[in-house]
Amino acid sequence: MIHSMLLMQLLVILLASRVAAWLLRWLGQPPVVGEMIAGLALGPLVFGALAPHWQATLFAPQSLAGLESLSTLGLVLFMVVVGAELRLPGSIRRNLATSGWIAGCAVILPMALGLGAAPMLYPQFAPHGIAFWPFALFMATAGAVTALPVMARILKDRELTQSNPGQLAIAAAAVADVLAWLMLAVIVALISAHGDWMPFWRTLVGLTLLLALCLLVIRPLSARALSRHVPNGGVDGGALALLLMGALACAAVTEFLNLHPVFGAFLFGLCLPRDDRLLASLIERVEKVALLLLLPVFFALAGLSTSADLLQPGMGVALALLLAVAILGKVLGGVAGARIARQSWRDSFAIGSLMNARGMMELIVMKVGLDTGVIDHRMFTLLLIMAIVTTMMTTPMLLYFTRSAAKPAMATRRSIHE
Repeated sequence: MIHSMLLMQLLVILLASRVAAWLLRWLGQPPVVGEMIAGLALGPLVFGALAPHWQATLFAPQSLAGLESLSTLGLVLFMVVVGAELRLPGSIRRNLATSGWIAGCAVILPMALGLGAAPMLYPQFAPHGIAFWPFALFMATAGAVTALPVMARILKDRELTQSNPGQLAIAAAAVADVLAWLMLAVIVALISAHGDWMPFWRTLVGLTLLLALCLLVIRPLSARALSRHVPNGGVDGGALALLLMGALACAAVTEFLNLHPVFGAFLFGLCLPRDDRLLASLIERVEKVALLLLLPVFFALAGLSTSADLLQPGMGVALALLLAVAILGKVLGGVAGARIARQSWRDSFAIGSLMNARGMMELIVMKVGLDTGVIDHRMFTLLLIMAIVTTMMTTPMLLYFTRSAAKPAMATRRSIHE
């Protein structure tokens, strides 16, 4: 009975995510937007409102343990690939100052705005027992996240990966996400300490030792092993098993350190060799399974964690405030950093539009915040809506600014031919 219920849950989740992704594709949106909306629709806001009995029966709380395990596995596998593909494009290595300005401004401005908005949100939305500063720092970090995988997918679909805004935005997002994840790790450690500094320092020391182990031991050993046993860069069954064991071990260590397993998985992926053939094998054999089967489960559980109390007093104002902070912080931060680095206005706004994409990375950050108790289900719902809205804005804004930039060049070519 338990297995049949799990299979039925998976069937409904996958069907909803595929249909939503197909529909949103017609609007020029990446599949992840449709999957996020599908997860939201399976929760109390849509499915629970239209068919509360069916929704409560299909997704009964006591039947979600299997989905939770699959969701965690999907996050671990996905974050390994995210860490493995986090690299600076070759052309950007010669221009680190530009991407550094963009990343810095696109992190500092949304964090500053998030800290400014926190006093207005804390009295109503902070869970009982959570102090102001952990809540405020989490809100600041949640606004600073950029979804590098979603951004890369949008640029690839629009054939803009090699464009100047695309290259700069990818490099800046890589730097910004590392900063945001480090900040989130510190916040989670602070919350887990519950006011006692000894657990905090134990977590921090443990994380530092794990980082040293990954950089000084795992990284050179994995490079040597892959070059010796997998000379063509592909991953056979034995090598893939070793990679998965390493990822699961690092995820288990960060879980033991009172951090989320995604930190260890991301760190392990970050320490893998920067080999395009290895990355292609990971994407083909690991990421596709995570994206197509396991992460829709994560989106569904995110939707089930939302609250149906959007009509309560103050929810609309809070949502408007979050959207303003998120959009202004990321877009204007990206524009400001690009302009400081002497990019054109059109390229600067294209870069700012790309930095506004949040997608799946924002949901992972939100889930970490919900699991650690720093936000409640109402704030989780508002942040989920913010992530969907800002991600959906990215493609039309990018097309507007890149098309505007292309018009003068097209006019010049016409005049030459004429």
